Amino acid sequence: MKCSQRESSATIKPAPVPYKQASPPKRQNIIEFDCRGLEFTEFKADGEFLATGMESSTPFSGVDLQEGEWFDYDEKAGEEVSIKDIKWEIRRA
Repeated sequence: MKCSQRESSATIKPAPVPYKQASPPKRQNIIEFDCRGLEFTEFKADGEFLATGMESSTPFSGVDLQEGEWFDYDEKAGEEVSIKDIKWEIRRA
């Protein structure tokens, strides 16, 4: 990225890690960047994510988290599955 003759960069350090379900939910680091000359201020879940049913291990693809929640039906488990009440936090490591 280049702005006003100043170059900036952001590199993903280790590969992103899956969120591990816990009860009660716990804060977890899922991605870490090495930023040079810039700072992230907001995260938007743009794109498609993957999920796996907790009890059935049913894979779900195309999970859209842009609205902060996702609902589907797990045929193997015979029940609705969801991801909701998502909170993203950007902080310095």
